[in-house]
Amino acid sequence: MFDSPSQPVSYVRDLLDGFGPPWFLCGGWAADSWLGRQSRDHADVDIGVFHDDQKAIFEHFEGWALIAHDPNVPDDTKEPWNGRRLDPPAHIHVTTRTSNLSTLPDATHSAYEFEFLLAEGSGDWILRQTPYLAVPRDRAIRPSPWGLPTATPPVILYFKAVSDDPIRRQDEQDFHTLLPILDQEERDWLRESLATAHPHHPWLRHLPT
Repeated sequence: MFDSPSQPVSYVRDLLDGFGPPWFLCGGWAADSWLGRQSRDHADVDIGVFHDDQKAIFEHFEGWALIAHDPNVPDDTKEPWNGRRLDPPAHIHVTTRTSNLSTLPDATHSAYEFEFLLAEGSGDWILRQTPYLAVPRDRAIRPSPWGLPTATPPVILYFKAVSDDPIRRQDEQDFHTLLPILDQEERDWLRESLATAHPHHPWLRHLPT
């Protein structure tokens, strides 16, 4: 029996009711969604939206406290997003009233911290530019046991493997939690993709040929 989505995930799902473009759960909550239960604490909810659909985020959340980060602003910016076109890689925080990013007292704030991660690609999801790696959307995003569109387990683990050096403790935990549910094809894909991007990555020893 799978649990229902957690309160933070359900809250964000409800906020996205009526949002036109495709969206999908990613990050740590996505890992838990494939288990059908919460396995650890999470700082926020990560939602993927494709880069060309960013205008829809600004329109759907008009009047909300939004802080955007891309290569054109300092990493610690608290400047409210005015809808300007963001360059990849980019993400958009939807802040709570108590967030240290919140600078708009009169804006609408979220009850839970969440952010949009802007994914690259059109027909395929471009996971990485160098070395180039793209996956068809229907292989990279599927409904999880919680019934939500969700990044698939090998894609979740690939991002966690290549995004942080050294690997964060929560990513190590997610790897060992998701590894048992990967089928052989998914294990092969993850091993080959990691070996190309990071030939000496420590997770490779858990993915034998």
